Amino acid sequence: MQPTLSNLKPPRGSRHRKVRVGRGMGSKLGKTSGAGNKGQQSRRGYSRRAGFEGGQMPLHRRLPKRGFSSPFPKSFAVVNVESLNAFAAGDTVTPELLAGRRIVRALREGVKILGNGELKIALTVQAHAFSKSAEEKIVAAGGKVEVLK
Repeated sequence: MQPTLSNLKPPRGSRHRKVRVGRGMGSKLGKTSGAGNKGQQSRRGYSRRAGFEGGQMPLHRRLPKRGFSSPFPKSFAVVNVESLNAFAAGDTVTPELLAGRRIVRALREGVKILGNGELKIALTVQAHAFSKSAEEKIVAAGGKVEVLK
């Protein structure tokens, strides 16, 4: 049957009655309204704190703390040296040029060049940070490294 304005119906299962708790024993959710007997969890307004283990020392407090996380981390967009082979010899590679060619998506706080792969051409590379191996490979290929502020 083709649906028309006169016989439209919602899809099966998309509409159902709201469960009415505490409306007598015949409703399956009478008396304790599905909350069980006594205790903190049976009371109105109870909400368990994340990580709460019933008064037992929670896991995140039992485990030793290690390391350090900077409150002001720097997140670089990373580019490997092998990706720079897409440019012509003698070019000056800038973060804007990398973003324009979709080699990096977002510039974030800057661009960092990493040393994965081989560089076959001489380039002047401008970036906010370089790994030691990347710096060595760019210079070995006859290029220059310029650190941006």
